[in-house]
Amino acid sequence: MLLHVVLSFAVILVVFLVLPLIVGQTEHKVMAHMQSRLGPMYAGRFHGWAQLIADGVKFAQKEDVIPAAADRRVFMIAPGVALVPYLVVLIAIPFDRDFVAVDLDLGLFFVLAVMGVGVLGAIMAGWASANKYSVLGGMRAAAQLMSYELPLVLAASSVAMAAGTLSIPGIVEAWQWWWLPWQAVGGVVFFLAGLAELRRPPFDMPIAESEIIMGPMTEYTGMRFALFMLSEYVGIVVLSFLTTVLFLGGWHGPLLPGWLWTLVKVFALAFVVIWLRVTYPRLREDQLQKLAWAVLVPLALGQLALTGVVKVLL
Repeated sequence: MLLHVVLSFAVILVVFLVLPLIVGQTEHKVMAHMQSRLGPMYAGRFHGWAQLIADGVKFAQKEDVIPAAADRRVFMIAPGVALVPYLVVLIAIPFDRDFVAVDLDLGLFFVLAVMGVGVLGAIMAGWASANKYSVLGGMRAAAQLMSYELPLVLAASSVAMAAGTLSIPGIVEAWQWWWLPWQAVGGVVFFLAGLAELRRPPFDMPIAESEIIMGPMTEYTGMRFALFMLSEYVGIVVLSFLTTVLFLGGWHGPLLPGWLWTLVKVFALAFVVIWLRVTYPRLREDQLQKLAWAVLVPLALGQLALTGVVKVLL
């Protein structure tokens, strides 16, 4: 039993450290092809294979600077607050039928609550930096909470109602192929709300390089900045995992092993995240609020109603 727990946490740590780097490298390559960016294709000669290594060396060499007027303690811990919640979330996500570190009865509530903690890192960084652009970025991050959180929870509640459990492995066990069209609207709402939580384009208003430089991360350098970037890519992995296990059947699939099906779906969704970044322009904060309250919330409520009707008929 102890060996199983140790192995489970070891695998989760490897996933936490490796998959975000693979997603980051993939983003370099996908954006290079879609936007004809030549830079990421040169490092290491063949197809720019060393770009990720070059980025890591660059971050490691940069000086760790803390502004004189900053709240030093809050400034220093903010990157950890942004990153660690995603590691905690991974312990409750099943990779295969018999592989989940912790199967919680209220697992869905647990992962949604812990994911919400990550946004505090951006708010703390914005407030502690003593920089007007950082403060504006932190305020925008806080404002987005009012847009994405409700549709995110409502969409997740729909699939939990369909499965009759809040246990994430239990939801995957109950999943049937015909849930794909039935829960499709909820899946889209959940995915879009998750992108807003991660502050990924087209919902990257708290960062908005062309408007407020890098928002909460403006004053960060070196490895602290790298931790914020890592938290973004870990967030992509976590969002892709959650969308996979809640709406795409997780390990369910023909021929291939269950864990491999999970990874295939996760990387497919990660590609969609990158594709959206390349394709759509950034929204304004008021446009995100309108999208959330006028479109996503009604769609999520409609999905809940449809789920209730189907459950009664079945």
